[in-house]
Amino acid sequence: MANIITMGEIMCRLSPPGATRLVQATAFNIVYGGGEANVAVSLAGFGHDVHFVTKLPNNELGDAALASLKAHNVQTNAVARGGSRLGLYFLETGFGIRPSKVIYDRAGSAMAEATDPDFDFDAIFANANWFHWTGITPALSPQAAQLTKKALIAAKKHQVTVSVDLNYRKKLWSPKQAQAVMTDLMQYVDVMIGNEEDAQLSLGLTLRKTNVTSGELIKEDYLEMFRSLSSQYGFQLIATTLRESYSASKNGWQALLFDGERLYESKRYLIEPILDRVGGGDAFSAGLIHGLLTRDKEQALEFAVAASALKHTIYGDFNLVTENEVDTLVTGDLSGRIQR
Repeated sequence: MANIITMGEIMCRLSPPGATRLVQATAFNIVYGGGEANVAVSLAGFGHDVHFVTKLPNNELGDAALASLKAHNVQTNAVARGGSRLGLYFLETGFGIRPSKVIYDRAGSAMAEATDPDFDFDAIFANANWFHWTGITPALSPQAAQLTKKALIAAKKHQVTVSVDLNYRKKLWSPKQAQAVMTDLMQYVDVMIGNEEDAQLSLGLTLRKTNVTSGELIKEDYLEMFRSLSSQYGFQLIATTLRESYSASKNGWQALLFDGERLYESKRYLIEPILDRVGGGDAFSAGLIHGLLTRDKEQALEFAVAASALKHTIYGDFNLVTENEVDTLVTGDLSGRIQR
């Protein structure tokens, strides 16, 4: 299996039980998660040697976040300690026609304030095969954006394959800010993951006709976008998830993969009811990375979509599924029958 590095912020997530609204909350369930941490946990579960790069405050909350990674076999030797606080976010889980809502409380977090001396990137990437990051990390602060570029330069110095999930977050920065940073960082990327909204807001590209919310898929528009991205940035592979949002409790889910010549289209899953959709995109990224490292492109895409579909049935940010469970779904077993 591969030696994989992910880098980003892990946060404490606080949610009212079930689909309770925040205004009704008298207690919160606590889990830990964040884009790159979620990918790290998934890949460790698939058997890879995964190292997570972050900075955590030197207090009990930092200890708890660290313990959540260790509990899922993620290596934490590249975690720096210090800074003023752990980032938080509050999740109000939607139901039916009422959407989920996220409130961030992460300004001034340890990872947002981290700088180059906190990490020895040459040592971190010396034996690595793959580096995964998301557009969330450079959005945290100007320091985090600089840190991301330093990590990418070191990764390419050591000939590491680099993947990115564009993951645009409007609550962290504007499209103008995102494009100023992200278009520069794309020069280091081999595998780009992002939906049509991410591509539009992070890189300034758009689709003319496709409306995924309504379930309409115009593959020619995606091909146009993929070819434009390949021409501009030289990506080896481009993947996008396609979420049809009928309600907070019912989504259609599939994905596309483009290798510069061929467009691969996965099977489509109808996910109803959804238990927890947070981390679904991260589950796809992890599934795709694992798939590309262990099987052909078509099989990799099917594995990624199945892994992320399963994530919608699991509470919390982490996708706690095994490779065998994903492969069972890939083969078409949607029964949910008890396994004895």
